[in-house]
Amino acid sequence: MRGRECPIPAAPGVYAWYFPSPPPLVPVAGCHTQDGAVLLYVGISPKAPPNNGRPPSRQTIRSRIRYHYRGNAAGSTLRLTLGSLLAGELGIGLRRVGSGNRLTFGRDGEERLTAWMAEHAQVVWTATDQPWKLEEELIRSCVLPLNLDQNRHSSFHGQLSALRAAQRAHARLLPVER
Repeated sequence: MRGRECPIPAAPGVYAWYFPSPPPLVPVAGCHTQDGAVLLYVGISPKAPPNNGRPPSRQTIRSRIRYHYRGNAAGSTLRLTLGSLLAGELGIGLRRVGSGNRLTFGRDGEERLTAWMAEHAQVVWTATDQPWKLEEELIRSCVLPLNLDQNRHSSFHGQLSALRAAQRAHARLLPVER
């Protein structure tokens, strides 16, 4: 995925993240497994078209998966979740950056998280014209402990939400990193 030849299509679709070694604290009972890896998160791109007359997003599963791998916690709920779960193990923490409104794990922290994901995460995908419909079905029918949106029925939802909130609260107490 890091090379120029990317097998992920520049199309709308659904992607699923598997982990051979899930992050600490994540309950995996009932999760789907494939080849020894546990399915913990699904996402889509683009999201459902807005109802306000604005044009739909032109984002694709390729751009979204790339951002999850190479972006930062401000733009990736998956990175925010993984970084919050792995903060102690990776020696990272959420920080205010730039103007102070964005929260990321800082340059070094995001690099450590990217390296961890390259070693411990696997992603699969499928192209589909209305990914939001498939995502809704997957969240309803699968155990996906790292999904928060549409997933309040998850036994891990409260704990994960609190962990992410604690990271945000702590970051707001720290000086802004430039």
